[in-house]
Amino acid sequence: MPRHFALLPAAGIGSRMGVEHPKQYLDLHGRPMLWHTIRVFDTHPSIECVYVVRSAEDAWWQTCDWSHFAKLRPLTCGGESRAESVRNGLRAIAGEVAADDWILVHDAARPCLTHALLDRLLDELDDDAVGGILAVPVADTLKRAGADTRIAATVARDGLWAAQTPQMFRHALLLDALERVGTAVTDEASAVEALGLAPKLVASDLTNLKVTYARDLELAARLLKA
Repeated sequence: MPRHFALLPAAGIGSRMGVEHPKQYLDLHGRPMLWHTIRVFDTHPSIECVYVVRSAEDAWWQTCDWSHFAKLRPLTCGGESRAESVRNGLRAIAGEVAADDWILVHDAARPCLTHALLDRLLDELDDDAVGGILAVPVADTLKRAGADTRIAATVARDGLWAAQTPQMFRHALLLDALERVGTAVTDEASAVEALGLAPKLVASDLTNLKVTYARDLELAARLLKA
């Protein structure tokens, strides 16, 4: 049976947060945000291993206590972009996973993922030929900005979904997609789509938020507390 592995690209610096160190190490209830993200996968019975792809210049990792985790394995092969970090991570673990094993790529700064959402993703995709992602149907009216941040157009939201993570694909397929497409894509599904395949959308919710701006950290803290 195919196994499940988590891969967390964590080589970014989070420049939009406006802080002096990578946002994945920001304090969240007394621990780094990345700690909470890892914990979701480390405590899930279906996950074999949690790979964290770090930058070789990352000096913050050693300042944190990761001894709580039994499945954690850091990789020092982070790249300049998310896609490059994922591709490098997939290359690094190629000798440890099978071609048809599932890889769940998840944002390091998305710490509020629950076991319930993870179970839903696993249940809906385990027999899928392509794989898929957690996502949320767009509910707000969308506007395209023009000059001086004035509205240039209203965009129809019918059929639009906001992509989240984890994004779950088989190791060989995802690595092949990233090798062919390159590292300009902003998520794994885009690389797989470029091969002519159609990943499945698995309904998530807004609690699985990504911490991008400073105000998001406060909301994440409230969600984790709840």
